[in-house]
Amino acid sequence: MGDPPKLRNKYERPKRLWDAERLLHDGAMKTDYGLKCMRELWMMDSALRRSRREARRLLSLSEADRKADGQKVLSKLVRIGLLKDGAAVDDVLGLKVKDLLERRLQTVVVRKGLARTMRQSRQLITHGFITLQGRRVQTPGYVVTVNEEPSLGYAKPIDISVKSAEPKEEATQASAKKTEVVRPAAESSRSEPEAKPVASSAPTAPPEPPAPALPS
Repeated sequence: MGDPPKLRNKYERPKRLWDAERLLHDGAMKTDYGLKCMRELWMMDSALRRSRREARRLLSLSEADRKADGQKVLSKLVRIGLLKDGAAVDDVLGLKVKDLLERRLQTVVVRKGLARTMRQSRQLITHGFITLQGRRVQTPGYVVTVNEEPSLGYAKPIDISVKSAEPKEEATQASAKKTEVVRPAAESSRSEPEAKPVASSAPTAPPEPPAPALPS
């Protein structure tokens, strides 16, 4: 049967890993699209890089050979919504990573109004609340095709609206009134202990003897 194939990474690390300008750019994109780590961004970048590499190879071929192989590359990009029908091979070179990030399930859920934030969208997906064509998809990085996008919805009814909170001042006044009403009742229920006489520590004087009787 042979040995199993060696598992390889689906992404390529940047050549200058600690470049300050690239870190700022990638960090901002990671925050905007709610990515868990840089690896998710590198996977999208590597997938788009393979398509651009294939487009450059096709441009080096003759016109006849380009039509035969170019249709495979273009049809895939049209299917996931990165290109429109009738696009040329040159259009592939103009694609950016941001274009592919817009086709992630996590992003499409927010754009469709099914979630308020990217973080909430990721939570709904991983917990199984999002369906595509009647089946649950729990992968935030799933690339949504054009045919699947209209079927995007909830697996069951869910309310994501924000409930209006009570203003802080009104809540403080209400709690103060409640305290004033409860406090007298608590004080009246408590009876004060009776005061006990305090014994004097000073010594008491002995009683005086009776006066002698006078002779008649």
